Amino acid sequence: MSAAPSPIRVLLADDEGLVRSGFKVLLDLEDDITVVGEAVNGAEAVERARAARPDVVLMDIRMPRLDGIQATTEIARTAELERVRVLILTTYDTDEYVFDALQAGASGFLLKDAGPGELLHAIRVIAGGDALLAPRITRRLIGRFARQRRVARAAGDRLAALTGREREVLALVGRGLSNAEIGAALFLSPATVRTHVSRAMAKLGARDRAQLVVVAYRTGLVDPAEPGSP
Repeated sequence: MSAAPSPIRVLLADDEGLVRSGFKVLLDLEDDITVVGEAVNGAEAVERARAARPDVVLMDIRMPRLDGIQATTEIARTAELERVRVLILTTYDTDEYVFDALQAGASGFLLKDAGPGELLHAIRVIAGGDALLAPRITRRLIGRFARQRRVARAAGDRLAALTGREREVLALVGRGLSNAEIGAALFLSPATVRTHVSRAMAKLGARDRAQLVVVAYRTGLVDPAEPGSP
């Protein structure tokens, strides 16, 4: 009989005590999730991440000393924390930092008014590492900021290392499609799609799938104005 999988280890980073307490109560009810620490600011989040090595950091953006984006950057650039995934908390309409957060190394984001089920789903998805949370909302946000901040250079400069098939896959990743959906669109098996995604990540230096979406928009491979885009 095989042993049960280890629970997902979560670090809570938020400067509001009531928010952290509410998350902890909810997460502690789940058999497959455990809270391994709390942080009241970004600097403490980095420190606790180094000590606890969580699978997921639930990271607020607006915190004292070091904000959530700066903390995410520190975690992403720390070699021993390469397996730590950051899930950003955002108010969506007022936080104009989500695109920066994804570039910094965040694996996705969660709206602050999300329900308990959405929070649990988000943590499990991010811990799995193979899909973006809430693709429709993510694409809309990324598209919004990419339009404002797109670098004025040819897409081929950044994408020259990719094969034609890898570009096709990257474009569909940028539109928020899952591996199964990409496979159906390109008549490929999900396993083959995963291989193309992994190779694109390696060639582009992307930390995870979230950063592939950023690349797709930043290079113009996916245009927010095109049909099917946000």
